[in-house]
Amino acid sequence: MRGKKIEGIVPVMLTPFKDEGDIDYESLERLIEWYIAKGSDAMFAVCQSSEMVFLSLKERADLAKFVVKKTAGRIPVVASGHISDDPYSQAEELLAAAESGADGVVLVSNHLDPKNRGTDTFLGNLKWLMERLPKDVPLGMYECPVPFRRLLSDDEIKFIADSGRFVLLKDVSCDLETVKRRVALTRGTPLAILNANAAIAWDAMKAGSRGFNGVNTNFHPDLYKWLYASSRAHPELAKELANFLVLAALSEAFGYPVLAKMYHQRIGTFKTIKSRSIAFDVRERFWALDAILDKLIEGTEAMRNRVAGSGAR
Repeated sequence: MRGKKIEGIVPVMLTPFKDEGDIDYESLERLIEWYIAKGSDAMFAVCQSSEMVFLSLKERADLAKFVVKKTAGRIPVVASGHISDDPYSQAEELLAAAESGADGVVLVSNHLDPKNRGTDTFLGNLKWLMERLPKDVPLGMYECPVPFRRLLSDDEIKFIADSGRFVLLKDVSCDLETVKRRVALTRGTPLAILNANAAIAWDAMKAGSRGFNGVNTNFHPDLYKWLYASSRAHPELAKELANFLVLAALSEAFGYPVLAKMYHQRIGTFKTIKSRSIAFDVRERFWALDAILDKLIEGTEAMRNRVAGSGAR
């Protein structure tokens, strides 16, 4: 499937853990099936939502291989695991992702310019890595906000678009005008701009963003899929759904990714809500968290019924 387009609804995958701390591959397999059943167009493995910073290189490589194997070509898989600043360590990480069999390998923008020195540094490090990565593996770029958000300049976007090797940019600008400009800059190239911000998701889709790649794909990827694929035929329902999705996305502030793991424990996907990135008790810190999740689930099911009643999928 290498060479396929990576666009549409692309969940940022969670990593389930056992109570002892190891990766829970049984739960992960259920999660993969859930993403596919909910209409996901591709999956982004070993990313920030996967808690990649808290995984060893072996765990990152094994995780990517497992997702590729269990997905079995049904939809494309892209993988990252790009967490180092040292260029040789970066090459090792990205080659491990490529060797997993993933349909694309995603680089993280802040690690290409860890001291935020500017375009010369960014492009110099990027070109060095591109020479060392397999030419037949499509690449992606992620403006990951951790450890800091480094947005790409127009010149940097033009470079990756014109290289012909990049097929996706996970856009974290969270700004509709920036998304519009980036869509225009990359028109006619293989590079798909995938917005990751729920607040502008529908507007970005209408402006030419080729899908959605935000954290709320871990609650209702099917609703984003309907918004992406069917909103033009049902504009009033689409407006109502888009408003719901914006408000639902505010829940991210309450202990994500553990909140998403609580959701998946509720529906039987995960056994535990164990996390490596969040060490505190989310229920103690965020009062009435279960009640928030109740309403999120209730609203999601109500919107699923509305969408089903529209006759459009």
